[in-house]
Amino acid sequence: MNSDWVAATVRSRSMARRRAGSGLIDRVARSGSLSAGLDLLRETGYGPRLASADTLLAAQRATRDSVLWEVRVLAGWVPPGGTALLRAVAAAYEADNIIQLARRLAQGSAPSPAPMSRTGTDGRGEAAPFELGSLATAWPRISVADSPAELADLLRRSPWGDPGPDLPAVLTAVRLRRLAAAAPEAADSTARAAALLAARVRLVGGTPPAARLVSLLRPLLGVGWTEARSLAELRAALPARLQPLLADLSTPADLWRAESTLPVLEEAKGFRLLRSGVPGPEVVFGAVEVLTADAWRLRAALAAAAGETGSSEVLNAVA
Repeated sequence: MNSDWVAATVRSRSMARRRAGSGLIDRVARSGSLSAGLDLLRETGYGPRLASADTLLAAQRATRDSVLWEVRVLAGWVPPGGTALLRAVAAAYEADNIIQLARRLAQGSAPSPAPMSRTGTDGRGEAAPFELGSLATAWPRISVADSPAELADLLRRSPWGDPGPDLPAVLTAVRLRRLAAAAPEAADSTARAAALLAARVRLVGGTPPAARLVSLLRPLLGVGWTEARSLAELRAALPARLQPLLADLSTPADLWRAESTLPVLEEAKGFRLLRSGVPGPEVVFGAVEVLTADAWRLRAALAAAAGETGSSEVLNAVA
C-alpha cells in the first residue's frame, strides 16, 4: 500500500460521490427551466457555487469552478510528489485564462483587476479568470501583460513557450504533453484529444500547422497528419489506435460528435481507476476524470433546461 496517498485517495473518492450523476443530470435537462434545474443541484458538490448563478453562462461557469476548487483542495491532500499531476490538470484552466487575456488585449482592453464574483464574472460583467492558487504554472506573471506583444514575450519566457500564430492550439498541445508526462494513465486520452486538435487545425482551419505545434504533437501523433486534406486522409495518417475516433464522421463539421465522446471515455476510465484497491495517484486522477466528465454533461443539461427543450443534442449523441 502506498501510505502517502491514503488521505488523498479517501478525499478523491468522497469528491466523486458528490457528483451529480447521469440520473440527476437527465432530470436537470428535463426540468423545464434553468431555475428548476438549479434547484435540483442544491445538495450536490456544485450547490455552493451555483447558489448565486442566475444565467446559463454563470451556471455553466460555476460547474467548472466547482471542479477546479476540488482539484485545488486535493492539492492539499496529496504528498509533495503529487502536486505536479494536479498542476498539469489545472493547466487547462490556466490556458483558458491566457486565451481570454489574449482576446481582451487584441481588442484593446486591459486586463481587469476586479476580483471574480460569485457568478464567475468581473466588475465589467465579463468572465473573470479562473482562480488557480498554488496550481498556477505562470499565470501570476502572465496576467500583468498589457499588450499582445508583452503577452507573447511573457509566454515565451514561461513553461508555455512561444505561442506562435495559433495561441489556443499551441496552449492545448502544451497542456496535453504535460498531462501525458504527469499521468501515464492519461496517455490514451491525451492522444485522442491531440488527434481531434489536429483535425480541427488541418481541416477546419485550413492552413498548414505551425512548426511548434507539429513539434508538440509529434510524440502523440507523428507528423503524417500535417499533409492531410480530408478526414479520410487524416484518419489514415493517425496511429492505428486513434483511427476509430474519426471512423463514423463524414465531414469536418461532424468533429463535434467525436469531441463529445471524449468525456464519456474519460468517465469510464475514471471509474475504473477509482475502483483500484491501492491508494495512489491513479485514484486521484480517476476522481478528477469522473468529476470533469460529470461537469461537462451537466453544462449540456443546463443548456437544455434553459432552452426549455428537455433534451440536448450533445447528450443524445453520447447516450
